[in-house]
Amino acid sequence: MNWDIVEGKWDQFKGSAKEKWGDMTDDDVTEMEGKRDKVVGKLQEKYGWTKEKAEQEADAFLSENA
Repeated sequence: MNWDIVEGKWDQFKGSAKEKWGDMTDDDVTEMEGKRDKVVGKLQEKYGWTKEKAEQEADAFLSENA
């Protein structure tokens, strides 16, 4: 699976995203729209992670939900 598929099915992935990243609000998850760059940016904002760490977390999410 790739991020294009996640983006297309984001409504199905929202619950998993909220479970994985508990600090995310419904609005945060909706704003991400399943787009990798938005997911990475929101993770950096919420958790204070580096871009590299946020990218690793986003990719781990993809792997876990593929």
